Amino acid sequence: MRSAEKIGLLREKDRRITGRISSELIHEAKARTGIDSDTDLIAFALANIALEDNFGEVFRSLEGTVDPELDLEF
Repeated sequence: MRSAEKIGLLREKDRRITGRISSELIHEAKARTGIDSDTDLIAFALANIALEDNFGEVFRSLEGTVDPELDLEF
Protein backbone atom coordinates (compact mmCIF):
# COMPACT_ATOMS: atom_id res chain seq x y z
CA MET A 1 0.00 0.00 0.00
CA ARG A 2 2.96 2.30 0.59
CA SER A 3 4.02 1.85 -3.02
CA ALA A 4 0.49 2.61 -4.25
CA GLU A 5 0.37 5.70 -2.06
CA LYS A 6 3.85 6.80 -3.13
CA ILE A 7 2.87 6.89 -6.82
CA GLY A 8 -0.44 8.63 -6.13
CA LEU A 9 -2.93 5.80 -6.49
CA LEU A 10 -4.54 6.50 -3.11
CA ARG A 11 -4.81 10.29 -3.19
CA GLU A 12 -8.56 10.70 -3.07
CA LYS A 13 -11.55 8.41 -2.82
CA ASP A 14 -13.65 9.72 -5.68
CA ARG A 15 -15.25 6.55 -7.01
CA ARG A 16 -17.64 4.00 -5.57
CA ILE A 17 -17.81 0.37 -6.67
CA THR A 18 -20.32 -2.28 -5.70
CA GLY A 19 -20.63 -5.96 -6.31
CA ARG A 20 -21.79 -9.20 -4.82
CA ILE A 21 -18.95 -11.28 -3.41
CA SER A 22 -18.88 -14.63 -1.63
CA SER A 23 -18.65 -14.16 2.16
CA GLU A 24 -16.20 -17.07 2.27
CA LEU A 25 -13.90 -15.26 -0.17
CA ILE A 26 -14.04 -12.07 1.88
CA HIS A 27 -13.45 -13.95 5.13
CA GLU A 28 -10.43 -15.81 3.75
CA ALA A 29 -8.95 -12.66 2.17
CA LYS A 30 -9.31 -10.76 5.43
CA ALA A 31 -7.79 -13.65 7.38
CA ARG A 32 -4.78 -13.85 5.06
CA THR A 33 -4.17 -10.10 4.94
CA GLY A 34 -5.18 -9.08 8.45
CA ILE A 35 -7.37 -6.36 6.94
CA ASP A 36 -10.69 -5.81 8.75
CA SER A 37 -12.37 -3.20 6.56
CA ASP A 38 -14.10 -4.12 3.30
CA THR A 39 -13.01 -0.80 1.79
CA ASP A 40 -9.37 -1.33 2.77
CA LEU A 41 -9.48 -4.91 1.48
CA ILE A 42 -10.77 -3.76 -1.92
CA ALA A 43 -8.13 -1.01 -2.08
CA PHE A 44 -5.43 -3.55 -1.19
CA ALA A 45 -6.60 -5.99 -3.88
CA LEU A 46 -6.79 -3.28 -6.55
CA ALA A 47 -3.38 -1.88 -5.57
CA ASN A 48 -1.87 -5.35 -5.92
CA ILE A 49 -3.25 -5.61 -9.45
CA ALA A 50 -2.18 -2.05 -10.37
CA LEU A 51 1.34 -2.64 -9.09
CA GLU A 52 1.73 -6.19 -10.40
CA ASP A 53 5.15 -6.86 -11.84
CA ASN A 54 3.81 -9.03 -14.71
CA PHE A 55 6.02 -11.92 -13.63
CA GLY A 56 3.84 -14.53 -15.37
CA GLU A 57 3.81 -12.66 -18.66
CA VAL A 58 7.56 -12.07 -18.59
CA PHE A 59 8.22 -15.68 -17.57
CA ARG A 60 6.14 -17.01 -20.49
CA SER A 61 7.86 -14.64 -22.91
CA LEU A 62 11.22 -16.17 -21.95
CA GLU A 63 10.14 -19.73 -22.85
CA GLY A 64 12.88 -21.50 -24.73
CA THR A 65 15.52 -18.87 -23.99
CA VAL A 66 17.50 -20.86 -21.40
CA ASP A 67 20.81 -22.04 -22.76
CA PRO A 68 20.38 -25.77 -23.54
CA GLU A 69 23.89 -26.38 -22.20
CA LEU A 70 22.98 -25.02 -18.75
CA ASP A 71 23.36 -27.73 -16.09
CA LEU A 72 20.10 -27.73 -14.10
CA GLU A 73 21.31 -30.67 -12.01
CA PHE A 74 18.54 -33.10 -12.95
